[in-house]
Amino acid sequence: MITAYCSNCKSVDVGDLSRGTLRDDVMWIDLIEPSREEELFVEKALGIEVPTRDDLKDIEPSARLYVENDAVFMTASLVWKAETDAPTLTDVAFILAGKRLVTIRYAQPKSFALFIAALHRVPQQWRSGAALLAKLFETIIDRTAEILEQSVARIDILSTHVFGDRARKVRKPSNYLEEKLRDIAGHHRIVSKVRDSLASLSRLMTFFFTIPAVQQDRDTKELCKTVSRDIQSLNEHASFIAGNITFLLDASLGLINIEQNSIIKIFSIASVVFLPPTLVASIYGMNFEFMPELHYAHGYPFSIGLMVLSAVIPFFFFRWKGWL
Repeated sequence: MITAYCSNCKSVDVGDLSRGTLRDDVMWIDLIEPSREEELFVEKALGIEVPTRDDLKDIEPSARLYVENDAVFMTASLVWKAETDAPTLTDVAFILAGKRLVTIRYAQPKSFALFIAALHRVPQQWRSGAALLAKLFETIIDRTAEILEQSVARIDILSTHVFGDRARKVRKPSNYLEEKLRDIAGHHRIVSKVRDSLASLSRLMTFFFTIPAVQQDRDTKELCKTVSRDIQSLNEHASFIAGNITFLLDASLGLINIEQNSIIKIFSIASVVFLPPTLVASIYGMNFEFMPELHYAHGYPFSIGLMVLSAVIPFFFFRWKGWL
């Protein structure tokens, strides 16, 4: 699908696909999973070679950031499906061909929808290819910050679930902490995706800042500096969140070990407590002919009492030591 936006930031008909002619007032061409016909149209209208889907997956910086035939080609990885259990990265190409902006994407990150919804509020002096791209990067960073804020809120709730109820001795299912480990893995996944996205955006902004269209526009240049500082701040914040997730993971594993050790301790103490009664029962269970106690009138209750006493003494000894 191909969508075009003119200088007044309204969606318009892109032009004649068959003839390869483009409207003069088109400032932004947004390609979403473009067909080959649409790619050829853009190539013919702007005189550039549109990157394919395989080209976007190339992780070499030299292949993601370059200038060719006076057109600037940039590729960044953006977080997609952040609200789901399977967040992922999608590669998006940004092309500056003269005063026009071209974006190529095979997914629909929320940042694009937010930018398009607010496009009518963009001032007139920002309605050029480079300026629009700087504004788009600002929206992408704002969306990334929102994803991190949501992750922090969810991690706080998860931390409360792991530690909050333990002081009240609330009994939890046996696999409760194991389920929380899966939740921690999900949070780690989204934060790692955000960090990868920020790394690609940081390289892109360094390259974008050096192009003449940015250097010649003071407002765009200042916005690029602001976006770069925001990326650095978000990187530090993401590192802090990753550290908290690591702590939560280690703490959860430690709590699981404590619960397992408590269970093993109970079985160990139980075996020690019942060992003396077992010894007494074993002695009086031997089938020797000459055993005087077998002829006592109170031999049976005496042996029972001896077994109970031999079990009670270790039990209270362990309680006195604080092992129970």
